[in-house]
Amino acid sequence: MLLLFKIRIFRPLFTGAAVASVLLSASIAVAQSVTPASPQPESVQRFIGMFSDPDVQRFLQQQSEAAKTAAEPPLETRNADPSFSEFTMRFRAHASSLLGAIQSFPLETMRGGAVLERDIRANGGTRPIFLVAAFVAVGLAAQWLFWWISAGWRSWMTRAPYETVLERVIALAARLLWAACYVLSFGLGSIGFFLLFQWPPAIREIVVGYLFAIVVFRLASALFDVLLAPQAEEDGRFRVVPIAKDAAGHWAKRLGYLVGWFAFGWVTIRLLGTLGFSVPARQLVAYALGLVLLIIGIEAVWRRPSGLTAGQTTRIGLRARNWLWTVYFASVWLLWVMGAMKLFWIAVICAALPGAIALTKASVDNILRSSEDEGDGHKRGTVVSVIVERGIRAALIVGAIVLLADALEVRLTQMTMQDSPLLRLVRGLLSAGIILLIVDLAWSVVKVLIDRKLDDTETVLEVGSERERRRTRLRTLLPILRNFLMILFVAIAIMMALSSLGVEIGPLIAGAGVVGVAIGFGAQTVVKDVISGMFYLLDDAFRIGEYIQSGSYKGTVESFSLRSVKLRHHRGAVYIVPFSELGAVQNMSRDWVIEKMTITVTYDSDIEKARKIIKKIGQELFEDPEFKPTTLEPLKMQGIDSLGDSGLLLRMKVMTLPGQQFTLKRRALRMIHEAFHENGIKLAVPTVQVSGGKDDAVAAAAQQTLAAHNAAAVANPA
Repeated sequence: MLLLFKIRIFRPLFTGAAVASVLLSASIAVAQSVTPASPQPESVQRFIGMFSDPDVQRFLQQQSEAAKTAAEPPLETRNADPSFSEFTMRFRAHASSLLGAIQSFPLETMRGGAVLERDIRANGGTRPIFLVAAFVAVGLAAQWLFWWISAGWRSWMTRAPYETVLERVIALAARLLWAACYVLSFGLGSIGFFLLFQWPPAIREIVVGYLFAIVVFRLASALFDVLLAPQAEEDGRFRVVPIAKDAAGHWAKRLGYLVGWFAFGWVTIRLLGTLGFSVPARQLVAYALGLVLLIIGIEAVWRRPSGLTAGQTTRIGLRARNWLWTVYFASVWLLWVMGAMKLFWIAVICAALPGAIALTKASVDNILRSSEDEGDGHKRGTVVSVIVERGIRAALIVGAIVLLADALEVRLTQMTMQDSPLLRLVRGLLSAGIILLIVDLAWSVVKVLIDRKLDDTETVLEVGSERERRRTRLRTLLPILRNFLMILFVAIAIMMALSSLGVEIGPLIAGAGVVGVAIGFGAQTVVKDVISGMFYLLDDAFRIGEYIQSGSYKGTVESFSLRSVKLRHHRGAVYIVPFSELGAVQNMSRDWVIEKMTITVTYDSDIEKARKIIKKIGQELFEDPEFKPTTLEPLKMQGIDSLGDSGLLLRMKVMTLPGQQFTLKRRALRMIHEAFHENGIKLAVPTVQVSGGKDDAVAAAAQQTLAAHNAAAVANPA
């Protein structure tokens, strides 16, 4: 304690060299204590034992790193763009440190073994491996107890339905919670029970570390078992990631091994630091353990199921893809070994991010799909699915950007005068990427809301009702609103991205205004079209699906753009008319329409009888289920319209919904014709009377002359 007190008092006087020399002397003393040549004083033994304490070693190591950091220049004054020679010297120094670690590794192993042996003797000679095995058994017992207690929970999960989105989310949440509790019971039974007792420092670090690695491995295995569900077809479980059963089993096992070995290696490297191993020695062990990760990854790639059915082909064969992945994994491992961490993280992120985004999208779509989507084969996005999928994608990309910025030593929130132009450009690009992600998320939510509203307006309601008018109004305005918002979001995203890149957008906006005025003068017709279209829509002059006529243009409104309207003529022709050329619009699809009909009867017809017949036919049509919903007033005769050359002209009228009068008119005329024929009312037809006399001889002579002329023409065809 006295030594520690002195060290704390004189901490400001320590330098990196002094701390290193103290560590070196302590290491030599520990190495000599393994095979002592002569008895040492008790004070020296206490001194050596004090330096063997992991807490003291950790304190001295922190002081050494702090002194080294103080000696280095701040980040702002470093050269942000090191030359190739500097990179070569760094790699040479890194390789030299690894070679030195290979030579000193036996000595460091003896020193660490001495520290561990001292704690083992203090613990009564019990080896850590036996303690780990014993407390793993205790954890398995606690895990079995939880398994027995949660029998009802497991039974419910086996029978849980997965038909609707809510049922799938609840069942998956229950499975994830059960898996977490299952692994937590093992952790509490092993680590928790171990920490109830007092143990020497090294023994405590080793046992707790490897028990923690086992917990991480089991937790990862449980998570992959829930997400991939290798036995989904047998126990009725739902597979979150939409892949085949054999692929699910393959990747669930390999990914569990990868996470477990990574946890084991991470704990091992930390324990080596606790036992006093140097940084190069720990790096050497880490690279060796990473080689096992490389082998697991390559084995997983080469033995993975192809995922292709018979008849399916790809541009790159399976064997070629396996070789590409093998080369990629080996290259990443070599970059790590060489110390090129910037290139290492760039290679990892560029390969992992697209796959993670695609996997996330497929999983979210699989979880949040609805029975309606499966029924008609049409994918209907929801606000929840868009927020979840785009939110996770944005989180992945932002996390990758932050990780990449940290690896490249780029501070996203700071900019100094010492930054190089390349560094500023990289910072601006990363910030612009985050801004674009946020704008994309907002636009996706707005777009799916508008699209869902448009889908709701596809069903045709009762013709002429207020709900039908509102539906057609929405189908007219929502596409224009969507296009306008898209342009607005794009403009905002571009301006914010340029601002993050360091571009002054104030002069840009002013210049854009001047250019806009110039373009407005040069494109007055286009501006006139856009403004006219806005006023037409504000006046609700026409909607999609309505039949309009403007001058020589007429047809059904099919769609809009910012400057024109598309009209479909009833004969099939399409007119694309600029708004400024429409002028006065005659809308033939609003509220109601009166169809007038005329019929001519002979002068000797009974007009009163004809009126009663027409009235009766009008009532029959008004009560007919086919015409009743669309007929506002029944057919009736208005009286004699005029006295014609061949008969009396009777006028009739009927009021219907727009567009429904033609069918009723054809049916009414057919029924009137039949009824008049049955009741002896004759329809008037034009007649021509030819009188006899002297004109008959003239007509006969004319016919003879015409016959003679035709015979001569046949005889002389030339």
